[in-house]
Amino acid sequence: MASEATTLRSEILKALHHPIVVADILRKRQVMKRELLKQTNLVPTRIAILGGSTTTEVKSMLELFLLAQGIAPTFYESGYNRYSEDVEFENPDLWNFKPNIVLIHTTWHNISEFPELLEADGAVENRVRREVARFTSLWEKIHTELGAVIIQNNFDLPRLRPLGNLEASESFGRVNFISSLNAEFAKYGRTHSRFLINDIHYLSGQVGQAEWFRSNYWYSFHMAVSPTATVALARNVAAIVKSAYGKSKKCLVLDLDNTLWGGVIGDDGMQNLILGRDHPVGEAYLDFQRYVKSLKRRGVILAVCSKNDAENAKEGFSHPDSVLKLEDFSAFKANWDPKPENIRAIAAQLNIGLDSIVFVDDNPVERDFVAEQLPEVAVPNVGADVSSFAEVLEHEHYFEVDKLVQDDLNRSAYYSSNAERSAGEGKFSDYGEFLASLEMTAEIGSFLPVYLERITQLINRTNQFNLTTRRYTSAEVVAIAQDPGFITLYGRLGDKFGDNGLVSVLIGQILDETVQLDLWLMSCRVLKREMEFAMFDALVEQCQARGIRKIVGIYIPSKKNSMVAAHYASLGFTAIAGASEGPELWCYNVPASYSPRTHYIRRTADGLVAAPSLADDESVPSRA
Repeated sequence: MASEATTLRSEILKALHHPIVVADILRKRQVMKRELLKQTNLVPTRIAILGGSTTTEVKSMLELFLLAQGIAPTFYESGYNRYSEDVEFENPDLWNFKPNIVLIHTTWHNISEFPELLEADGAVENRVRREVARFTSLWEKIHTELGAVIIQNNFDLPRLRPLGNLEASESFGRVNFISSLNAEFAKYGRTHSRFLINDIHYLSGQVGQAEWFRSNYWYSFHMAVSPTATVALARNVAAIVKSAYGKSKKCLVLDLDNTLWGGVIGDDGMQNLILGRDHPVGEAYLDFQRYVKSLKRRGVILAVCSKNDAENAKEGFSHPDSVLKLEDFSAFKANWDPKPENIRAIAAQLNIGLDSIVFVDDNPVERDFVAEQLPEVAVPNVGADVSSFAEVLEHEHYFEVDKLVQDDLNRSAYYSSNAERSAGEGKFSDYGEFLASLEMTAEIGSFLPVYLERITQLINRTNQFNLTTRRYTSAEVVAIAQDPGFITLYGRLGDKFGDNGLVSVLIGQILDETVQLDLWLMSCRVLKREMEFAMFDALVEQCQARGIRKIVGIYIPSKKNSMVAAHYASLGFTAIAGASEGPELWCYNVPASYSPRTHYIRRTADGLVAAPSLADDESVPSRA
């Protein structure tokens, strides 16, 4: 029975991926929901849907797609067109619900005042300001009073255009007016980290105006989006929520022959590959490479998994029309081993989970084999036509991001530098000598405003080296950073190969003379580099400065964080009796005199090197 249930759940999840048969989902949604609710380790969230139109279908579809992402939502749903009143008059049901996320589901129907014909430009601009101010007051109150992340629809376009094509050029045209409003919404989003746009302006065009809005549904039920189009809308919102909870993918693993170029490099040779604008299919491969390159530039890690001779495979990237180069890939596996084995090796090399990987291959046999052997890996059904590869990846929202920070743009460089570090490790017989050779420096300090977005991102995306796997919204992180009742620490690590970026976060709540560690995490790309010791040294210093005598560490076991089960024991903590079930509690008495655990990392403050590294002391024992 268990295997049958697993198979059924797998089929349901497959049905919710591209290509979607909307009629099947609408017909089977209740059965799908029941099965998806049986999943383990679902992440709970509270979502308030404030609707400018009927939102029953939106809630139903959104729940389904969130469950498919491993997120279990609880909903508050406003009355019809009461999105503004519920906030302005502080509806107690909404306030008591305490949403993590507020979805404001408005459409062009909710614009309060369109311009009059031949209205002067200045008067139209005033209308734009008034409309934006009306929404801004809602957003500010939600941020201030509820502390929730806001997902706000921008505006779709009306089906009808009384002015025809003049709608797009005249300032008083409705199409032009909507474009101005959308630009103002986007401007607000660029300056407010807890505000995210659900781009229905794009989505309605993608679905098609005739399919997006159906007059019969509007006049019968006041549904601004048809049931069919609601499936696309719910998928889009689910992708945004998934990203906010750190469930987006990190790594794109690619086959080579007939995936990145046409032909077989080992048989045809580099010069005979189909790639470039002089061939219709070659142009499609070129554009797919451009798309992959754009993903890499915004932080997606690239890797190769190909059945090929390694040297032949590498030669393909020297093709004069190849946009992708060998240095774009952080891991490269070209051999004759089974692809599931190579993908496991790629995950191990990059220190990422298999569930962070998307695998693209034109060969359906290889796709099915990887999907069967590695169910955690996302294997989109891209088919064999390269012209559709990018479109399939887009539809799946694998790499959706809620915010883009500098560390995202540097991610490929971080992993490429890690490969250099790993190669260098083999030159030393003693691991301590290897660590000393890295010439590591760490910047560790209390949370700074400039790092809050990256800190929130790391909190919601780190699963393995994470003692509690608790998640925090950006509003909660901001509040904690400003609260003197907390100790907060961030850590950046650099070495001679480059900057690893912000890689560790710690949050402790002060209770009298005790600090309780509610969160401690670290990026796996800096494992075994002593960064956890550097963070602990900084924590002890903070405790000594504040008169804190005891540190209580919490370890909450999860499906992915077994690697830190012995973390507190390794730091000298003592297990607290009676904590055998559920969260484990560990205790450390802060000594009056403390010797730093870090031997190979120099701590810096404001760009100045603090105490000299003990790695120069020959009496320090090496650590394997």
